[in-house]
Amino acid sequence: MGSEAIIVFFLAGIVLVAGANFLSNLISPKSDNLQKREPYESGMTTIGPTWVQFKVGYYLFAILFLIFDVEVAFLVPWAVVFGDLGTVALAEIIIFLAILGLGLGYAWKKGALKWE
Repeated sequence: MGSEAIIVFFLAGIVLVAGANFLSNLISPKSDNLQKREPYESGMTTIGPTWVQFKVGYYLFAILFLIFDVEVAFLVPWAVVFGDLGTVALAEIIIFLAILGLGLGYAWKKGALKWE
């Protein structure tokens, strides 16, 4: 039952995502206005180059936010069933938090948390 269930869930995921994309393309409003093709959709022509490079620090800050947001998504369900899991789960979550702590320490040392 294990491998068949994985295949069924994988195919169901593909069908749901493809169906949602198809349905949104089918029922979404369409606009062929030339102003919609402007980079900022303001209707004004841009002055200077449209593509502007951003500091990589902004992306690092966003990635760190996502990492610790996902951490919360793992910790909340773990905390809800903590009483039923036992000491093995406690050791695993301590390892998980230690790895995330090492990542946070590395980012802090590299200055990724400084917003300048």
